[in-house]
Amino acid sequence: MEVSYEGAAPFDNAELNALHAEAFDHRLLEDDWQAQVQTHSLGWVCARQSEELVGFVNVAWDGGVHAFLLDTIVSEKSGRQGIGTRLVEVAVAEARATDCEWLHVDFDDHLREFYFEACGFSPVNAGLIRLA
Repeated sequence: MEVSYEGAAPFDNAELNALHAEAFDHRLLEDDWQAQVQTHSLGWVCARQSEELVGFVNVAWDGGVHAFLLDTIVSEKSGRQGIGTRLVEVAVAEARATDCEWLHVDFDDHLREFYFEACGFSPVNAGLIRLA
């Protein structure tokens, strides 16, 4: 079944909350994703098989030249088909079409190959403080 990819695509909060809970293994939340991306994002990309949301990536930004890839997620049943890689490719292309100069991403160690090999990110030094 063909997958479609669309930047700034419409989505329902409930479907994105369900996908996020599955991908990050947490309880189902009732976050207002639509308000969040409209307020804080440079853009986002949705992947759909038929009408079903099977992937999502958010591109937040600082209002200047730095954008940040967040919440790259693909449903379990649609994993390992290149959907995540294509989501990132579309997000990168859309970020390049803006005045942003940098696209940052952070991730857990098990995703190094995905971001460095499949998506073309370069390793850089960064710092992190856990706040909670």
